[in-house]
Amino acid sequence: MKDESRFWDRMASRYYRSPIKDPEAYRRKLDASRQFFNPDARVLEFGCGTGGTAIAHAPYVQHIHAIDVSEKMLKFARSQASAQNIKNVTFEKASIESIDVEDGSFDVVLGLSILHLLANREAVTEKVFRLLKPGGVFISSTACMGDNAMFFKYLIPVGRALGLFPTVKVFKEEQLVNELVASGFAIKHQWRPRKNMAAFIIAEKQQVIDCLTNPTVVERQPAVISETTEFINRKVIHKGISDHCVATEVAS
Repeated sequence: MKDESRFWDRMASRYYRSPIKDPEAYRRKLDASRQFFNPDARVLEFGCGTGGTAIAHAPYVQHIHAIDVSEKMLKFARSQASAQNIKNVTFEKASIESIDVEDGSFDVVLGLSILHLLANREAVTEKVFRLLKPGGVFISSTACMGDNAMFFKYLIPVGRALGLFPTVKVFKEEQLVNELVASGFAIKHQWRPRKNMAAFIIAEKQQVIDCLTNPTVVERQPAVISETTEFINRKVIHKGISDHCVATEVAS
């Protein structure tokens, strides 16, 4: 985390001054996200950077807990929030891996331009699932460079050695979707303005119903590999969720 913090501290001023590359796509993502907000919603944003998106969403929710590993990024974020008199956003230096909050604490989790910068993306996705309330949503926007820039896979180690790149992972959009579904999410919205731009995905945490007390049918997404789910004694163990299953009631 220290190396990542130092890298983003160096980048903070430049990042803050950089204009949004595609303002129309950004507005569309904001609008799509707000379809899942309500005035009582509690939101976590990890990798919040200089806070622009958290501040933009603040009027639509009860509270946003925005975290980042870079204190210099957060300095810009707090300054912006103060200048705009935003009172319902808390900025904290922390990583999604280290943050200690109770499971089921949030209605929405935002991970924007961050999943490809994580060393253990699948573990983070599973933690996000736990932090969400049932029916909560995980909103992500991710550079899936495996779809159009595989050469980065070979450049990244050199750039890392020279201190030019942070941690960067190369993968395809399909792989990211599969990981979300395998963690128990259902994809509610998926959009990519162009192939060389980030994949915007809204994924809903599926309701967990006790398999022993409810007549159920397990809903399986096509992208999930069958070996990830094991049926034992009328129970389902799915990616660490034991004695319960992602299911919907059916008529008896």
